[in-house]
Amino acid sequence: MAADLTLLSSAEVAAILGFKAQSLRAMRLRGTGPRYIRLGGPLGRVAYRRADLDAWLAARTFTSTAAEAVAASATRPTTT
Repeated sequence: MAADLTLLSSAEVAAILGFKAQSLRAMRLRGTGPRYIRLGGPLGRVAYRRADLDAWLAARTFTSTAAEAVAASATRPTTT
């Protein structure tokens, strides 16, 4: 199977997710959003692979709130 190399703009991804483009930009700054590609250097436009967006969504898909809580506790740092 060939990899999905379809590129989506920030506006397209924001529309798919139901977010404002500014929210998606903030997620990039915090490192909490989907993987992205910077095209054209440090100030170039941002694009997203459809496959990366699908993977990001899949990682946030749960069958119950209990499953979500288990996943959340697994990512919390431990304190000593």
